[in-house]
Amino acid sequence: MARPNLIILSVEDPLASVAFYRGILGKEPRFEVPTFSSFEIDGGWTLGLLSTKSTSALPPGEGNRMEIGFMVENEAAIRALHDEWQAKGVAIVEELTVRDFGPTFVGADPDGHRLRVCLNDE
Repeated sequence: MARPNLIILSVEDPLASVAFYRGILGKEPRFEVPTFSSFEIDGGWTLGLLSTKSTSALPPGEGNRMEIGFMVENEAAIRALHDEWQAKGVAIVEELTVRDFGPTFVGADPDGHRLRVCLNDE
């Protein structure tokens, strides 16, 4: 049986997106061509970046209605990642706050995809 293991984001500027994710993931792309790049991420997942100028079919509609979650072990790790991302120039679209599920903040990539940092589910 197939299992989900790939997240694909549509991106306007593939080079800018690769540079952004290289910076926050701290690794090089596993695969890279002009219209698509991918990064291996923990847990057997892959993050794909597909150019909106690609001849591949893109999903219909507009806007960024999903988030990629970066779950960390404690509040100190959330604060550290918040400070690191700010230092790297990541746009913070939701400042560090406490929600009903715990401390969290949201950054955005160059295309406005939301990147939520929160505690690991317990």
